[in-house]
Amino acid sequence: MNWLFPAMPDRRLLPGGGVRGATPWVIAIMTFVMLVVAAAGIALGNSAGLVAAGVSERYSIQLADGAARQDAAVAAAKRTRGVAQVRPVPAAEMRATLERWLGPAGAGADLPLPALIDVDLSPGADAAAIGAAIERAVPGARFVAHADSLQPLLKGLRSLSLLAAALVLLVGLASAAAVVLATRGALDTNRATIEVLHGIGANDRQIANLFQRRIAIDALVGGLGGGITAGLALLLIAGGGASWIGELAGGNVLHGHDLALLALLPLAMAAMATVVARGAVLATLRSSL
Repeated sequence: MNWLFPAMPDRRLLPGGGVRGATPWVIAIMTFVMLVVAAAGIALGNSAGLVAAGVSERYSIQLADGAARQDAAVAAAKRTRGVAQVRPVPAAEMRATLERWLGPAGAGADLPLPALIDVDLSPGADAAAIGAAIERAVPGARFVAHADSLQPLLKGLRSLSLLAAALVLLVGLASAAAVVLATRGALDTNRATIEVLHGIGANDRQIANLFQRRIAIDALVGGLGGGITAGLALLLIAGGGASWIGELAGGNVLHGHDLALLALLPLAMAAMATVVARGAVLATLRSSL
């Protein structure tokens, strides 16, 4: 860590060695965007997993002719081995749902309703055999997995999670490009000083350490600033009504290890900026200075 805390004479070799310029602000903005996008992606991925786990053993029996054969379907489901629970969905509940989608017409008595029975299976039960037995006992009944009905939603959530991961990667690459530009600008500004240092015997690695320290401090300050701001923003969002996501998914969408990973992103950003800056300095010194 000597390059991060050099002696005072070494610090004086490059003027303005403290935090300055636009680099900390750029890193702070990039870190803020990266943390928000990463938190959203992790929450979406975890939500998809929770929803999928919650409906993995849940099925429904659908009867197009309404309540005419509902009792027979309930009886057939209860006597089938592997069925843990059977619950007919009340007609009032279905009409209330239709009213939210169709308006007052959905609650009209002249609108025919199918019969819907929720069925929970025991862990390890053979869903295909249970469905075949129920459909044989009640001709015309359909045994439908909730997971199949929710598959488009789960696929969309997982796709959004992968998109968030791609955006985090792109933000990281954009940050690296910004660091390279800032480093080359600093090299051009201090070209005369670098030539003098070369003249008195300093090698490229010693000069790179000076620039590396400056970029590391700027990146660390910017990363921590952006990370703290993103954390406050996420807390405000979570306290302002986003808790419905956890209720919909059936559990917490961000766990302890997820929060630890998010907390490490600002430090990872600072480390990446330091490594990129050192590589840019060495490459420029070898090619042109």
